[in-house]
Amino acid sequence: MNTRATNDNAAPIALPADWNALDLRTLFDKLARVDAEALVTRALDEDLSSVGDLTSNACIAADTQGRATIHSRGDGVIAGLRVAEIVAQRAQLSITTHLDDGARVSRGTRIATIEGSLRALLAHERTMLNFLTLLSGNATLAAQFVDAVRGTKAQITDTRKTVPGLRTLQKYTTRCAGATLHRIGLFDAVLLKDNHLAAFSSGTLVERVRLAALRARSGNHVAFVQCEVDSLEQLDALLTLERGVLDMILLDNMNVELLTEAVKRRDARAAHVLLEASGGVRLDTVRRIAECGVDRISVGAITHSAPALDLGLDLDPEHGHEPNSHNDSQRASS
Repeated sequence: MNTRATNDNAAPIALPADWNALDLRTLFDKLARVDAEALVTRALDEDLSSVGDLTSNACIAADTQGRATIHSRGDGVIAGLRVAEIVAQRAQLSITTHLDDGARVSRGTRIATIEGSLRALLAHERTMLNFLTLLSGNATLAAQFVDAVRGTKAQITDTRKTVPGLRTLQKYTTRCAGATLHRIGLFDAVLLKDNHLAAFSSGTLVERVRLAALRARSGNHVAFVQCEVDSLEQLDALLTLERGVLDMILLDNMNVELLTEAVKRRDARAAHVLLEASGGVRLDTVRRIAECGVDRISVGAITHSAPALDLGLDLDPEHGHEPNSHNDSQRASS
């Protein structure tokens, strides 16, 4: 079985035939849970160290119980509830989620209720909100791109332009938004770029791609083989490859006229090869790109430039606090 090692202490994760075929819960468990557990450990260590929450411990009796609600302060798509559950479990808190990852929310939507030790609740709220606001922000921006191309054949895909250490979680969020996962990393698919092809000592573009595909597939799980081109001449050459060598061609930084022509040539010569548009894709341009007839559009911004979704955590005043006496959000300076 082909596997991906996550870290020195974690069991390897089996690679499925297609990550995109999994439902969200299964995807999280197979792709992101091991990383999420490790990230929660690190996040809590950097916040609490070996001492704990000095402020809460100084103000709140150890046996005081509390209840709080997480709600949305804006429109967006929720992602990260599975991580919030891990944080709650570490804190021995009870968490009830009122919706699931991938749900669309608006201002005031209740997302989850948390109960247990008030000290533990306050000590873990920032870690919980940090994960939820970041990942929900990724999902929200991804959903905007998905919505923008709705009705076309194009799928929005993510990239490897992720926050270091958050790769699997951020890719999980793109699926929560309805986007398609590209390769998870360098280990599960082949994407040939100009620097790779230049490493060959000789041979035409077609010969180099054919040889690279053959070597990669020899004894490895390879989800797909893809090659980047930046001209129609390169595209024409690759479309002569026999079926089974090349699965996709990435059209790098082509304008809509070139993209339209590329689709026309692909359709006439090698309809089985998928075309992916990439490079500088924005919300105000993605619809026009999709209408050119490409199959996929990769967007780095959905993981590297998404603003956080504003979420709040409010304590229930029935547990000894005045209404809104504690109010936390991504904008807070805690």
